[in-house]
Amino acid sequence: MKWITRDRPKIDRIACPWLIKRFVDGDAEIIYAPYEAVIAQAEKLGAIPFDLPGVEYSHYDDQCTFDYIIKKHQLKDPALLRIAAIVRGADTDRHDFAPQSAGLEAIFSGLAYNIHDDHELLKVGMIIYDGLYSWAAHMFKNKHSQDGPVEQILLQVYHQFLKQEKGKKAPEWAETLKEMIQDQLDTSMFLSLQQATEELEINPAYLSREFSKYFDNLSFGDYMRKMRIEKACYLIESSCHTLTEIGYLTGFSDQSHFNRIFKRMIGQSPSAYRKAIKSKNHTSS
Repeated sequence: MKWITRDRPKIDRIACPWLIKRFVDGDAEIIYAPYEAVIAQAEKLGAIPFDLPGVEYSHYDDQCTFDYIIKKHQLKDPALLRIAAIVRGADTDRHDFAPQSAGLEAIFSGLAYNIHDDHELLKVGMIIYDGLYSWAAHMFKNKHSQDGPVEQILLQVYHQFLKQEKGKKAPEWAETLKEMIQDQLDTSMFLSLQQATEELEINPAYLSREFSKYFDNLSFGDYMRKMRIEKACYLIESSCHTLTEIGYLTGFSDQSHFNRIFKRMIGQSPSAYRKAIKSKNHTSS
């Protein structure tokens, strides 16, 4: 069967062909075409269009086309569900969905920058997703460091505090988790509420619901973004790093995403903030 989508793929339009060829249609022929020509070419070639508005195989709510293919074809492989969270986070700029999302986006942003032939990019992408699948199926519980990865620390917090008697206005686990986030916020700090609750083996709705009560009335994702932007402000004020470097150091693999979130939370762009700091320091000196 022929499948067709927009050209210049990066995340979902590489992940979906991999999923189709590996789990849905082993003989699938993937076609990339300019956005405005996809539908006409689909009708002409008898191909299934995917990952564009107005077609069946597309985004729904906060889920991407990769999610829809899994649902549509009733794929039950747990490894695919783990990959789906990573792809969804990378494709929708929601790196709180999975800690690996930022890395996946960074990898394919770089590959798309270097490789201009869509099918050559897909060829490389197939290898990468085969590797990601092996990790998701057999190695996802392995930790790069055993000296206190965030997931294990969060597990320790849970067992130490969440199972204590309820009733305190601000439970100790909340204070400990707040300190833990503050102390360990660095380039590898991509806490995923979903992954954490899976490892904790508790209902994800509980921690999601309780979290905002003790963290500035913010959701888990919003609180993490707030902490990352606060660290960015600190780095702008106290270091000589470029704004691009600061974006990466605070977990933003895409510079425009960093600029957008920073301006939304601080009220001005990172460059304007840096100029204001320099002007203030110059005046005070």
